[in-house]
Amino acid sequence: MRSGAGRALPLDDSRPIWQLLLIFLIPLMLSNVLQSLSQTANSIYLGRLVGVHSLAAVSAIFPVVFLLVSFTIGVGSGSTVLIGQAHGARDVVKVKQIAGSTIFVTLVLSISVGLIGGIFANPLLQLLGTPSDIIAISESYARITFFCLPILFTFLIYTTFLRGTGDTNTPFFALIFNTVLTLLLTPALILGRLGLPKLATNGAAVGNVTASLLTLIVMLAYLKFRNNELAFDREMLVNVRPRWDLVWKIVRIGFPTGVNLVMVSLSELAVITFVNHFGSTATAAYGAVNQIVSYVQFPAISIGIGAAIFGAQAIGARKLERIPKIVRSAVALNYAIEGVLILIVYAFSYAVISLFIVDPKTVLIAQRLLHITLWSYAIFGNARVLSGVMLSSGAVLWPTLLSILSIWGVEVPVAYVLMQRFGLDGVWYGYPAAYIAGLIMQTAYYQLVWKNKPPERLV
Repeated sequence: MRSGAGRALPLDDSRPIWQLLLIFLIPLMLSNVLQSLSQTANSIYLGRLVGVHSLAAVSAIFPVVFLLVSFTIGVGSGSTVLIGQAHGARDVVKVKQIAGSTIFVTLVLSISVGLIGGIFANPLLQLLGTPSDIIAISESYARITFFCLPILFTFLIYTTFLRGTGDTNTPFFALIFNTVLTLLLTPALILGRLGLPKLATNGAAVGNVTASLLTLIVMLAYLKFRNNELAFDREMLVNVRPRWDLVWKIVRIGFPTGVNLVMVSLSELAVITFVNHFGSTATAAYGAVNQIVSYVQFPAISIGIGAAIFGAQAIGARKLERIPKIVRSAVALNYAIEGVLILIVYAFSYAVISLFIVDPKTVLIAQRLLHITLWSYAIFGNARVLSGVMLSSGAVLWPTLLSILSIWGVEVPVAYVLMQRFGLDGVWYGYPAAYIAGLIMQTAYYQLVWKNKPPERLV
């Protein structure tokens, strides 16, 4: 059976692991960049083609959508680990069973949440304190987004399946296709061009959903053509049902990851509350710094995902001797890639920040804040590698709890205490403090607990 691109990649013993990781990571990192660029472009379209009220209306529903996406990513991480282990064991039947069970869970959750969210969109927006002058626009946009969640989530979850088999190329090219479609459809639907209806703000929602649906169809057709093990054929369709033993494993691994992402987003709400005390200039600087560090974080996050998938496949193939090599290779790549990227941003920090901010005073504030925290993202990446490898065995509870502890037990309190003494700078000292604490805790658990308990196959 041909399995498409990527089948042999993580299982290939003929190349050093760092080379395999690098080949795996390049499309994954570029995919993350594409996703961010697509979201940025949509914001520009709305702000410039419709107006600030349109952008505000979409922003009003963003926290809820992010919350839902976080749980979906959590479910995806659970299925990725199981699919990685099954793929490592070359058990195609099990791969389809895991994928089918995950699709079932995703559809049930997205349809349920989508109906509830769509029906109660107005009360939800009022609960969030949405300004009255944009609530009607936001409600209409929210209904489209909620009712179409099954399409959006199925597309998202299928890309995680493919990465679990070591294939980052297919999701990358699918995302290129999706981004191009979104960039073409969104302005046409906003303005009513190319014979399409003029939907104003709703054009962004319809454009995103339409692009995702078309991309999903093309991607599934490609997988079918390549006779990929994840092709949506008759065997896969039969497996779209709950296998409760697999569902439990997916939820057990995925739910803590989703909760962790939610806690991260909530901590950012706490931080922005601190920052807002220093005025709108500080808030603007915060926004610019966050835009920049989000790109700096992409390699670290991607390497953590790679470590989890490579670890899962090694466990599935019963090649546990590869795990220490995976850790060493991933950590080395993290410091090499993040180190170069961080040095470049340090060297051109003023110019980079000036892309987002034109006021010289605000640029200087953002530059100082960036200098305080930028170096610590290499440490953040190291911790992500360790938690990713432990996740590959299904050991998710303690790494997740330690991650949450580093955020809410270190970052937020340190930021609050130090801002009393150092002002705005003190808020930013919370980030490196949290990353250092997180690395110490993850390393201690990895060395003292996880390594002394041989990882077992979950499927």
